[in-house]
Amino acid sequence: MVKKLVMAQKRGETRALCLGVAMVLCAVITYYILCTTMLPLYQRSVWTQESTCHLIETDIRHQEELEGRKVSPYPCLWVNVSAVGKWAVLYHTEDTRSQNQQCSYIPDSLDNYQMARADVEKVRANFHKHQVFYCFSTTQENETSVLYQRLYGPQTLLFSLFWPTFLLTGGLLVIAMVKLNRSLSILAAQR
Repeated sequence: MVKKLVMAQKRGETRALCLGVAMVLCAVITYYILCTTMLPLYQRSVWTQESTCHLIETDIRHQEELEGRKVSPYPCLWVNVSAVGKWAVLYHTEDTRSQNQQCSYIPDSLDNYQMARADVEKVRANFHKHQVFYCFSTTQENETSVLYQRLYGPQTLLFSLFWPTFLLTGGLLVIAMVKLNRSLSILAAQR
């Protein structure tokens, strides 16, 4: 009876130890992936200075209005603001600026023109409702654009690192509890 109990206890300890090691390995792999993808984007982001933007004007632009260039047939919002003591163009995120420099905000639903138009109108109304808001600018002197929202800010980085840290801590706790249980059972057996 005692031998069966000891064997069952060893099997359970082995399984728990494997779980803890697997959790630690998954956390290490996740840290590696995040450090090779998210961290460089965060470090390369030049939009670090938080400033106050004052709305100057908004305009909904259509295909034919975008300086004679052929662009995708969707409405986009153009927003001019006053930030850091100068006139600037507001872009929703870093990706918006790289996708189309003629648009401050590109709607999510590009397939349906009416839904895209309604989305742009909603965002425009929100800007008119809140004419003073926080934005992110760069420290470069000749830059005439600012961001409404950073994709790769410190909050995003901390949120991305939370789950691997939780997994690593949990795995280390499981390993520590198994080791503690083994040492306590050896002490109990010796008495």
